[in-house]
Amino acid sequence: MLHVYNSLTRRKEPFEPLEPGRVRMYVCGMTVYDYCHLGHARVLVVFDVIVRYLRELGFDVTYVRNITDIDDKIIRRASENGEPFERLTQRFIEAMHEDAAALGVLPPDHEPRATASMDDIIRMIETLVAKGYAYQADNGDVYYDVSCFEGYGQLSGERPDDLRAGARIEVDEAKDDPLDFVLWKAAKPGEPSWPSPWGEGRPGWHIECSAMSTRCLGDHFDIHGGGMDLKFPHHENEIAQSEAATGHKFVNYWIHNGFIQVDEEKMSKSLGNFFTVREVLGRYQPEVVRFFILSSHYRSPLNYSEDNLDQARSGLDRLYTALRGARPDEGEMLPDFLLRFRDAMDDDFNTPEAIALLFELARDLNRAKEQDAPEAADLAATLRGLGSILGLLQADPQLYLRGGGAPEGLSDAEIEALLAARAEARARKDWAESDRIRDQLRDAGILLEDGPRGTSWRRA
Repeated sequence: MLHVYNSLTRRKEPFEPLEPGRVRMYVCGMTVYDYCHLGHARVLVVFDVIVRYLRELGFDVTYVRNITDIDDKIIRRASENGEPFERLTQRFIEAMHEDAAALGVLPPDHEPRATASMDDIIRMIETLVAKGYAYQADNGDVYYDVSCFEGYGQLSGERPDDLRAGARIEVDEAKDDPLDFVLWKAAKPGEPSWPSPWGEGRPGWHIECSAMSTRCLGDHFDIHGGGMDLKFPHHENEIAQSEAATGHKFVNYWIHNGFIQVDEEKMSKSLGNFFTVREVLGRYQPEVVRFFILSSHYRSPLNYSEDNLDQARSGLDRLYTALRGARPDEGEMLPDFLLRFRDAMDDDFNTPEAIALLFELARDLNRAKEQDAPEAADLAATLRGLGSILGLLQADPQLYLRGGGAPEGLSDAEIEALLAARAEARARKDWAESDRIRDQLRDAGILLEDGPRGTSWRRA
């Protein structure tokens, strides 16, 4: 049975959806004012695998991942660029979709945008005001009154009194309590705004997710996910405003992925130590990056370095090398490996243990290929089939090992011509010429593998 670590209870729990056979899941998506960095890539890939595995178990999954397309950073960046904020956000939404597709991330079932959800946002704020959980301050902003919600701090473990002691109220804020947070921001000159009962303005960040998630999934749903950095205050505030507005429990299972770190610091735009997905994909094939992310448990920190990405590339090369020349389409999945794979994934989506099983399969497959054993096809089918649950190993092995079809340096045709010349030299026992061509290819980053069925090659 699947067990999930629930950030709300701080323990692993058996996963039991609200409706048998159906899972409703919401994940906080990107704020689209710049290109996605590897921290964003981890969110995309981790929850893509969770959705894939839930569907593998037979659940009917409704997956919602929102887009924040209006906030202070977006307004500031659009102003700096001298362009409408809509043009800025659309450009980076398209870039995000391109990056996600490159990483093998399946599209969510619904992808609501904040700017297209204003009616829902305003209705929820009106409900909170009517119930006494929110108030309009002298500066025109509408705030959530944290003191009215008894369960505040349940997700993060933070005590309101402790938070209040260390909080500050900014000069331009007029809230009653340092912990109160903004639901609706009164418009400032030159800023995008929408009409509301409290005047022209725009929503605060936290209310956007509450409105979009409950509209798409209902007042009470199964899973809410996002990066660890969103646990407080964003997700804590979502719980407070959602449960106050609806009168129902908001979410049963909270899932948070760990940070990607650089030199033991969180990778983030604010720290200036981030690498965009596009920068990394300029040096590594997309599947290598996906493999790198899944090689660590989703709750653990993941340290970015070229050495670690090189190790990921070597590992993925080993798996594809095992598949090369095999015939997975002629085989069937081996039940024992499938059960062991599910045991790993049932333990809070333990992808490192699942990947270790793929390496065991690759070792057995290599032995079977060497012996021309009949079980090779079943081993290959199992390796490819289990890989597909993780979004891995679906490319043509030869094409992957040759650099994905977009090589730099020697072209495939040039390499094949040199291999033909080397084969001729070997046939006439001209070992010096054979070694010269091998060294020429090696210096160009082409690795040769001589076997009983001839010579194969791959890009280093």
